Amino acid sequence: MKKFPYIGLDQHGLTSLMVDGNPWMGLAGELKNSSSSNSKYMEEKVWPNLSTLGLDTVLLPVAWESIEPEEGQFQYDLVDEILAQARKNNIRLVLLWFGLWKNGESMYVPLWVKRDPERFILAQHQFVGRSVSISPLCQPAIEADAKAFKKLMAYLRQVDGEMHTVLMVQVENEIGFLGSEYDHSPLAEEAFGQMIPNVLAEAFNKQGTWSEAFGEDGPEYFMAWHYASAVERIIQAGKTEFPLPMFVNAWLEQHPTYPGYYPSGGPIARLIPLWKLAAPSIDLYAPDVYVSDFFQACQDYSILKNPLLLPEVRRDPVTASNAFYAFGHHKAILFSPFGIDEFVDYLEYKPNTALLAELNIDLESFNCAGTSPYLISSYRLLRNARPFLLSNRDKMGGFIKRSNHDRGCILHGHECDLIISYQDSLPGKPGSAGIWMELETNTFMLMGCRFSVEPIQKRNTSKRVISLRLEEVTFERGEMLIGRILNGDERGHMICGDTASCFKMTVGYV
Repeated sequence: MKKFPYIGLDQHGLTSLMVDGNPWMGLAGELKNSSSSNSKYMEEKVWPNLSTLGLDTVLLPVAWESIEPEEGQFQYDLVDEILAQARKNNIRLVLLWFGLWKNGESMYVPLWVKRDPERFILAQHQFVGRSVSISPLCQPAIEADAKAFKKLMAYLRQVDGEMHTVLMVQVENEIGFLGSEYDHSPLAEEAFGQMIPNVLAEAFNKQGTWSEAFGEDGPEYFMAWHYASAVERIIQAGKTEFPLPMFVNAWLEQHPTYPGYYPSGGPIARLIPLWKLAAPSIDLYAPDVYVSDFFQACQDYSILKNPLLLPEVRRDPVTASNAFYAFGHHKAILFSPFGIDEFVDYLEYKPNTALLAELNIDLESFNCAGTSPYLISSYRLLRNARPFLLSNRDKMGGFIKRSNHDRGCILHGHECDLIISYQDSLPGKPGSAGIWMELETNTFMLMGCRFSVEPIQKRNTSKRVISLRLEEVTFERGEMLIGRILNGDERGHMICGDTASCFKMTVGYV
């Protein structure tokens, strides 16, 4: 058994995050960006709310400025306090390294970096001059980030190498350049006019400069290459000290689909083949999903043989149902709504419309008013069922309603099929989604929210299929417990409502 958490194969041959020899299925939440910058605030305002939600994993930032306030002088008091608090609350952590880049800007670097733009060169926009983002071509900045990250990882191995409180590390956050297709600093302009690297020329069968080789995509490919190369240097430095799994997250490409409106060069799905060439040390690529089509976002990051990790997802009640699809269909490593620390006491939604518009985020995706009861229910069911689900991952499937026009789907069993009918989408309610499993021939388990099911004979067969027995199911430490036997009017159609629930259906023929 490997000593540290790692990405590997479980007993079914499925790629997983392996922790202490077992696959991890993280029922998680990501904190708001500033919460973990003060341990007293965490103790008083954050941890009490997290215990209410039933999380087992928390994603939180560790900023470069917090561990190296003066160049070459490192301090870890905040890291020690956060680790102690997590252990006290029986919570695992995923650390988010806010180093050179966070949401396309460089605001979490130390003051001594911000005050020296001649050494730590800022990227430039085409017409308006310097940005607030350090150029990915600035080698002194990359080396300084790598040195700080290396120090952090060495310290983590020293204080957590045996306890495994920290499971993974996200390196930087939503990398890319906002406001222009590419960096127009003199340093970058010179590099942009050069020939593309040989490894890209061979992989893409292209030749020439970035514009000659990739045409109108050249500026974004140029930025992707240099961001990925920088991240590779930083990750290599960290892994030499403590080889935890490391991943990058992506601000998704969406309308308007023009680089610079979203961070140009970031690890969006279509750029991952290039990122992998430049940064082979990255273990996972993770989408931040605030878009309405959760199905497609998950699909885009799964077809690349990339285990699905969801560090930031929507905050509205639909997130409570999306979790079932993520774990059921994609065998997700982790599912994590953003800003989890304010879910419990959140009463009224007052969106920062200007900020959300700038970030190109759907306003409703940030509305967590009313989400916590549904998320608590979903996480409670998933947590209690987790050992059962993990031991049957090869049998598990999932389904989800993609749009208002999507009425349902058909699940294919060995001898009969199941018709899943979705309920109408309603504001302030979870969506229609679930996990299903054929326990044995003609016996099915289904869990989730807002759908109904009925058995149907397979096509081209004359047998009529009916539900013989319908039972409520709960779980305790992974053991399936049978509750009420539903009969009479309740036998014909199993219905899961707004609050997550689970049923067992046995079918037969007449």
